Amino acid sequence: MSKSLENPSHYPDPDPSDYGNGGQPERMAKTLKPRWVFAIALGSAVGWGAFILPTDWLAIGGPLGTLAGFTIGAGLMLIIAVSYGFLIRTFPVSGGELAYALIAFGRVHAFFAGWFLTLGYVCIVALNASALALLFRKIMPSVIEQGYLYTVAGWDVYLPEIIISITALVVFAVLNIRGTALSGRIQFWACVLMIIAVAAIMIAVIASPSTHFANMSPALPDGVSPIAAIIAIVAIAPWAFIGFDNVPQAAEEFDFSPVKALRLIVLAIVTATALYMAMLVSTSVAEPWQALANSGSAWGTADAVTGVIGGSGLFLLAIAITMGVSTGLNGFYVSASRVLLAMGRAQMIPPAFARLHPRYKTPHVGLFAVMIVCLISPWFGRAALTWVVDMSSIGVTIAYLYTCLCAFRIFRPTHEARDPDALSGMYSTTKKVLSGAGAVIAVIFMLLLLVPGSPGALGKESLIALAAWVVIGVVFFLSRIRHNRKLTDLQVDRLVLGDIRPTATRFHERARMRREGAFPISD
Repeated sequence: MSKSLENPSHYPDPDPSDYGNGGQPERMAKTLKPRWVFAIALGSAVGWGAFILPTDWLAIGGPLGTLAGFTIGAGLMLIIAVSYGFLIRTFPVSGGELAYALIAFGRVHAFFAGWFLTLGYVCIVALNASALALLFRKIMPSVIEQGYLYTVAGWDVYLPEIIISITALVVFAVLNIRGTALSGRIQFWACVLMIIAVAAIMIAVIASPSTHFANMSPALPDGVSPIAAIIAIVAIAPWAFIGFDNVPQAAEEFDFSPVKALRLIVLAIVTATALYMAMLVSTSVAEPWQALANSGSAWGTADAVTGVIGGSGLFLLAIAITMGVSTGLNGFYVSASRVLLAMGRAQMIPPAFARLHPRYKTPHVGLFAVMIVCLISPWFGRAALTWVVDMSSIGVTIAYLYTCLCAFRIFRPTHEARDPDALSGMYSTTKKVLSGAGAVIAVIFMLLLLVPGSPGALGKESLIALAAWVVIGVVFFLSRIRHNRKLTDLQVDRLVLGDIRPTATRFHERARMRREGAFPISD
């Protein structure tokens, strides 16, 4: 048996100067209300893509394939979400999937999960900022397309759009630094405005005498089978619904029982699906969808809507996309900073990331770090940025997999789960089946993204970017490995899990003891 198991107090606590709080990280204040958490999940899941990409999706799957694909994709996300609900209720700490990977599989896996989560979240912050500039470029091209700088991957880069993106990144970083409650309120009302705008667009388009559902015919693209069309859309589900997984990142800040988290996640996924479908239907009934999809327009949805209801349609779209982008920026700033907070607590990255702002009690170091990295992105142009963002789906899918595997491991009838000192009473056949199904779904999503020839396969540029991120992660991990060896597993548990550490650590201890042969596996 290791020394850490025989006598955990044998090892000293981390240096108090690492955290400025007696050697233990300061915990986040419980300020998030249920409606704000719902808004974080919904606003993060529905961003610029819902309002800019419907014609692209119609070209891939047609009306039938897109609507069926989003329905199936949402159903698969709900299965994965069940594991999130189980684990948020049991382990309500900042860091979400990183904490779950730590509990079930140890520090190396936790670093791996946190590294890829950071990749996914930071990329989406950057892309949302560029989407805001794209909106202004569409509405005021004569103003934005001034001050030409250069062309990257076929995309002309102009100074005004860089200024817009940078301004958005700075504003939302400052907003989040000034307090979780403030950003939560803004997130909620932005979501309300977005829902109202989408409902108004759909009602106005369908009610117009110039539109009819015959424009949705044919149901599929020419020469594409129903199964191929649906699978192609299902493959984008991890990207389209990224955002509900932001909820566990903020679980430490709930001012309500974590038991409610699953209901909030389910409601957010269902609402997001409804918004996606509303925009797809509005676009495809406005005019014959095939002509629209093949027109080569930079923003076919705007062309379709404005063609039916004129300038008011563009106004409503502008409101919807501004709110969608703003909630995405805000929500992923929250999530990325909380992952960095948890990694700082575990000393996987410098402990400064675990410190909270002395006045506002927010993870300001992580928020500044996300902002600084994202401030580089507008200079590369949107086309090149999409190469990096496309592979962010891999990062989030890896997080889905770790969450479901952690739930499966905890809820199976192993020795430690039945032990009265560990997670007694947590085993459930239903939970085990659902978490196992979620893990399988996550693997399928990953294969759809990585297997060549798959309908959702990543392009060469995205795979190169993914490989580069893996290499950087390995180098960073190795650079910290000597420092990390100064801490025992139990000390890392204590730093990350805080008040829930005793329960989680008993599970963690027994898992290690079983691996070391301290007692046999028995079912």
